[in-house]
Amino acid sequence: MKFLKAPLLTLLILSVVGLVFDFALDAYFQLILLYALVNCLLSMSLNLVNGYTGQFSLGHAGFMAIGAYFAAYANTKWDILPPALNALEFFIYCTGAGLFAAVAGLLVGLPSLRLKGDYLAIVTLGFGEIIRVTLLNMDFLGGPRGYSNIPGFSSFLFSFIFACVWLTICFFTIWRVMHSTYGRGFLSVREDEIAAEAMGINTTRMKVRAFVLSSFFAGVAGALFAHFTKFISPSSFTFLQSVNVVIMVVLGGMGSMTGSIVAAFIITILPEALRPLQDLTGVDLRMVIYSLSLILVMILRPKGLFGDQEITAVWRKYARRNS
Repeated sequence: MKFLKAPLLTLLILSVVGLVFDFALDAYFQLILLYALVNCLLSMSLNLVNGYTGQFSLGHAGFMAIGAYFAAYANTKWDILPPALNALEFFIYCTGAGLFAAVAGLLVGLPSLRLKGDYLAIVTLGFGEIIRVTLLNMDFLGGPRGYSNIPGFSSFLFSFIFACVWLTICFFTIWRVMHSTYGRGFLSVREDEIAAEAMGINTTRMKVRAFVLSSFFAGVAGALFAHFTKFISPSSFTFLQSVNVVIMVVLGGMGSMTGSIVAAFIITILPEALRPLQDLTGVDLRMVIYSLSLILVMILRPKGLFGDQEITAVWRKYARRNS
């Protein structure tokens, strides 16, 4: 039971933070905060592939779309539990969305992860576009009109805590995996794939495992997104969404979980914080400043905000330097 102490303590602290935000923020800022939590899930899951395993995937929006549409359809068509157990039903549907996305990740990963570098990026990009175009032609899922009337959560506090549950599960699952023999295998693939194969590691199998686990949490993030917005369409899962997640991973640091979380909040909040500037000037300077900010960070911190370290290691280094 020792390994459950840290996740439960983290969840308790986040619940208290959510209670404060429930009273301190209006509906607009609460929705932005929920989007930030979804992006945290996406960036952490992609960091497992791009950061820890050293691959380059551009198809995360496709797995997110699979999870979102599965959860939306299941929640509107199926009633497996009584209304009093809505929270458990939401959790089951989110898990199902993750599993459905993981199966898709396995089917895509088995043939494509034998490739490397730009070739893998092109294959995953093509997969994301295939999913989007397929959804456009599926009338029972709304097609280009989108899927509406998706049941949402009863309150912001419940939404926040529910998202934090999945955020905690994702963080500590990846943390435990990376501190196991599988994690060492992922890192060996990133550092030197030829040397890893020479040591008897099946690099393709390692990449597929990382890809499947990453796809699972991307599907969960899509399910949460569907429940938060209550409306989804294929235009919500374009190539730009995948690029946005890659930016979060690179900005936070390739191989840093806390870096992914911090970068997800920055990328989500910064464009909205700059929106009043656009309203005042009448010119779309918002995205110009946003882009320049990213360029400056990459020049000053080429390895990202945290590099490949977690916040605890950064804090210890800062404390040593001051002492």
